[in-house]
Amino acid sequence: MYKHDERVVMTLDAGGTNFVFSAIKGCVPVVEPVCLLAIPDDLEKCLSVLLAGFSKVKEMLTEEPVAISFAFPGPADYENGVLGNLHNFPAFNGGVALGPYLEEKLGIPTFINNDGNLFAYGEALAGALPEINGMLEQAGNVKHYKNLIGITLGTGFGCGIVINKELLVGDNSCGGDLFGFRNCFFDDMIIEESVSIRAVQRVYKELSKDNRDLTPKAIFDIAERKIEGDSEAAAESFASLGIAVANALTYALFLIDGVVVIGGGLSGAAKYIMPSLMATFKKRLHSFSGLSFPMVQMETYYLDEKADLESFLKREYETVIVPDSKREVTYFSKKKTGIILSHIGASQAISLGAYAFALHKLDGASCF
Repeated sequence: MYKHDERVVMTLDAGGTNFVFSAIKGCVPVVEPVCLLAIPDDLEKCLSVLLAGFSKVKEMLTEEPVAISFAFPGPADYENGVLGNLHNFPAFNGGVALGPYLEEKLGIPTFINNDGNLFAYGEALAGALPEINGMLEQAGNVKHYKNLIGITLGTGFGCGIVINKELLVGDNSCGGDLFGFRNCFFDDMIIEESVSIRAVQRVYKELSKDNRDLTPKAIFDIAERKIEGDSEAAAESFASLGIAVANALTYALFLIDGVVVIGGGLSGAAKYIMPSLMATFKKRLHSFSGLSFPMVQMETYYLDEKADLESFLKREYETVIVPDSKREVTYFSKKKTGIILSHIGASQAISLGAYAFALHKLDGASCF
């Protein structure tokens, strides 16, 4: 959408340890990233780091940037650029007008959103959505998808929703939040307690009785039998996450009829996550009258598996005669949705989403 746009937008990858500043033009980075130490517990110092980073990037550019756009953790009123009560950035607790602050100090329009939203937006404009539609077109299938649910699996359970290429922000900057869904394993817990790094670590400890403080990468290596540990428990810790993700997505797909893209660090364990995720979609629900219903209305296909991809791309049309007429109507006889891993990576998708989001807002378009 903005691949050939000549405008430059400065961006930020806001991690809890480091702030990485950059700039994008035409969906391509145009400077070497500037990495500065984040100071999450001191507001004055944190603001100084932000100013220093963006100022350094601006000095490196050969043309004036038109905006700043980046992802920052919530809760927040993203529309007004106000952050508050952040667990990972206590310096902002109580409400800090970060967007307006940067606008005043640097004289540039500033747009902030959460990483789940910008991940989904980037994947919808330059990642999974055009990739899927391109494969359908190449296969001679006229089906075209316009809606996307993007989820990230990492420290938490991130999500964003794009409907007809418009980002769902929401009336309270809460659009697309799945992390607070009820947990399918624990009724009084949020789903993020089973879809996160801490969930994988907790389940592995519970199943293996191994009390080491292991990273998800180490647990994955145990599942792969590369290091010592309970390989079955390790594999099950990722499978449990897959079940939880699927339960959240079944609700989301009933409301947002589109394709799903999965990114984030934990998606690297897809070989252990996806089988249980897809198996959960195959389960059925019932009514008291004895009727049986699928978990979701559409057939679900894992598009990184060859057999599923071929079935998804297959043209399945039927033709019927209009009553009292000789006219024929062709319709899609099978409802389908695809689930695909991010092929551009979450960091790239978020950067592209931030870039496109800023230009979209500058052009006067709404991100509802």
